[in-house]
Amino acid sequence: MANLVNLERVTVHSGITTVLDAISLGVNTGDRIGVVGANGGGKSTLLGVLAKTRTIDAGRITHAGGLRVAAVAQDDELPPTATVREVVLGAAAEHEWSGQAGVRAVISGLLGDERAGGVGGLDAPVGPLSGGERRRVALAAALVGDADLLLLDEPTNHLDVEGVAWLAAYLSGTWAGPERGLVVVSHDRWFLDAVATQTWEVVGGSVASYDGGYAAYVLARAERERMAAVSAERRNNLLRKELAWLQRGAPARTSKPKFRIDAATALIANEPPPRDAVELMRFATARLGKDVIDLHQASLSFGSTPILDRVTWQLAPGERVGLVGANGSGKSSVLRVLDAQQPLDSGKRKVGVTVRIGVVSQEVRELDELAGVKVIEAVEMVRHSTLLGGKQVSASSLAKRLGFPGPRQQARVGDLSGGERRRLQILRVLLDEPNVLLLDEPTNDLDIDTLTALEDLLDGWVGTLVVVSHDRYLLERITDRQLALLGDGRLRDLPGGVEQYLQLRAGLLERSAAARASAAGGTVGGSAAPVSDGAEAPRPAHALPSAAQVREARKDLARIEKQLQRLAERAERIHAAMAAQASDHLAMLELSSDLREVDTQVATLEEDWLAAAEVLG
Repeated sequence: MANLVNLERVTVHSGITTVLDAISLGVNTGDRIGVVGANGGGKSTLLGVLAKTRTIDAGRITHAGGLRVAAVAQDDELPPTATVREVVLGAAAEHEWSGQAGVRAVISGLLGDERAGGVGGLDAPVGPLSGGERRRVALAAALVGDADLLLLDEPTNHLDVEGVAWLAAYLSGTWAGPERGLVVVSHDRWFLDAVATQTWEVVGGSVASYDGGYAAYVLARAERERMAAVSAERRNNLLRKELAWLQRGAPARTSKPKFRIDAATALIANEPPPRDAVELMRFATARLGKDVIDLHQASLSFGSTPILDRVTWQLAPGERVGLVGANGSGKSSVLRVLDAQQPLDSGKRKVGVTVRIGVVSQEVRELDELAGVKVIEAVEMVRHSTLLGGKQVSASSLAKRLGFPGPRQQARVGDLSGGERRRLQILRVLLDEPNVLLLDEPTNDLDIDTLTALEDLLDGWVGTLVVVSHDRYLLERITDRQLALLGDGRLRDLPGGVEQYLQLRAGLLERSAAARASAAGGTVGGSAAPVSDGAEAPRPAHALPSAAQVREARKDLARIEKQLQRLAERAERIHAAMAAQASDHLAMLELSSDLREVDTQVATLEEDWLAAAEVLG
């Protein structure tokens, strides 16, 4: 292990604020470091210092001799008149880079077919590219170089779920090596867990270091607070709640973190599940009645691309749905259909009489007209208090929970940062007391602590929730069901969550590539039947299920879903019993065995569900 860059008592000031205060740390070969901290806390400054692009006020920075550094900032200024090829590959001839497996992998993964989330080819001009496409080009340019140290600032911004998964796999696999180092700033907790082997927390001008990714960092931070003998109120904070969710087998983790199980069990022994689903459903039904928003035989297309093709979808009271799909698949359009802002090409939309919709859009332009107003005034314009988690909460208290302490509530809206504007937008929507909440990429510009606070607020929020996000941790944390837009006009249920979506998309893209190769006169793997781009391969006539098989499959789906619901309720009862009998070793062993049995049954039923769903197409 060799040192790549070293900081000795480095201090950086911004105006009268000390952003970094005499910090000493280093990056070694083989390190993969995730950086977390509040918005404006100094994370991007730290990356600039490591790259020697940010001037320091005191201290010393040492780079290893001949160190090659590649960096991707949050806002990369790419030359608009250049092509993707010129930005990524420079003047290199095709024969010079086509023989390099790493370069080919980057081009295929980030810049490939635009239908797979790429940029539409190497000869595409940079100027007209979208934010997500420009981010892919900037990442590709950094990854194809032979850098020793890679510095990435919010690399997952604008990437869809597939792009994030590809980047995580590449950085932790193909790119990683004993001679390279990586430092990445991100608020995407799944990505941090998948990539980082060490976590730095930038807070109050200092940098604290933790072993492991995000899940291990949560435990270590909670343990640190416990060891410091903080008050009971402080210990009962969001970290313990999030750790409880992580420890109970959250699907957002790529693998179980290797931390001390005994310490984790002690911290979460009395922590209830994040949400009381039964109670929330009861309250939501009382507020909404039986009808929320129904789409019947709904069709919507963008040009020749189908978004919805005769889809029937009934949103239930208290249902929490995550909507996933590639960039451009129409997720935001579906939200606009639900909000009646986008007319259907055909079909019907029916809304319950008591429905009150709240929308958090990707843009925050609605705050522009409030630029001269104080934050607390902008909040109280909506409402002075609201009911949350069965308790009346004042606007000021809610603002504080979302990162606006007393003094900051007096700031002008026009002076807020991007993350603060996003927080204020969400706060105003929640205070308006909607009973149906539509969130379109709500994690944009939010730091991890704010995301955790938002998740805590939504745990106690009563109503129907539909979320579009590339942040799979958030999706799997606050929603109970995921649906996918696969580009064929269907809305596909995902009992296997985001991981199942990625598998489905990989299969679709492979079949699409095989079809194009076949149409061009070649074959892939011996033979390939042509299929339409972005759609599942059609069944041969002899493989079509009979009417009896379809009826049986529908019965199986209904039966399996009821069994899964009963198993979920049984698992909740077991968790409650484990919390009540945490000190009884024999009881805990028995309950753990019961829980493993439930998990096994759930896995078997989910396989049966997928088999039945395949019959229905």
